Amino acid sequence: MSTPAPLSASENTRFDPTAIRRPDPALMHYYIIIALCTVFGFPFVLIAMYIRYRTLEYKIDDKGVSMKVGILFRREVYLTYRRIQDIHVTKNIIHRWLGLSAVAIQTASSSSSAEMTIEGIRNPEALRDFLYSKMRGARDEHDVAADGSSNAGASHPNDEALVLLREIRDELARQRLGGGRPT
Repeated sequence: MSTPAPLSASENTRFDPTAIRRPDPALMHYYIIIALCTVFGFPFVLIAMYIRYRTLEYKIDDKGVSMKVGILFRREVYLTYRRIQDIHVTKNIIHRWLGLSAVAIQTASSSSSAEMTIEGIRNPEALRDFLYSKMRGARDEHDVAADGSSNAGASHPNDEALVLLREIRDELARQRLGGGRPT
């Protein structure tokens, strides 16, 4: 009687993007390879990459995605799902060899580069799909007013011009129904 093979980590657990706090340890191997490519600058690049790896933190919650990195020049980025415009998954040859990838998140800023790049991810497609679903959900919530009526394409409900236009529309409708002159 043979026993069944144990389930792999991906088969017995679902992907939980909120559990991503730090990059995969293989990212440090990637940084070492990149530092080796600089030949003479190896020690300096390696120190910078090590500091980057040790300080890189991510947080994915119900409202958005945040990233913190650096010691002397600390960079903190927080993106709400509503601001996200596009998501790109990139894998260079070394990434593929190590089983890693980078997920670049773009917003509608004036910059053509990504606002945030989540490095050292083993399951980028699941993360990308999660971010897309959250992004769509945030837009849908924004487009539906509190009373359930659709607000897509309209301004803020308290906009004076919108209120005035609605009053004019209602007055014209009353005039047509009354068949008479304006009062």
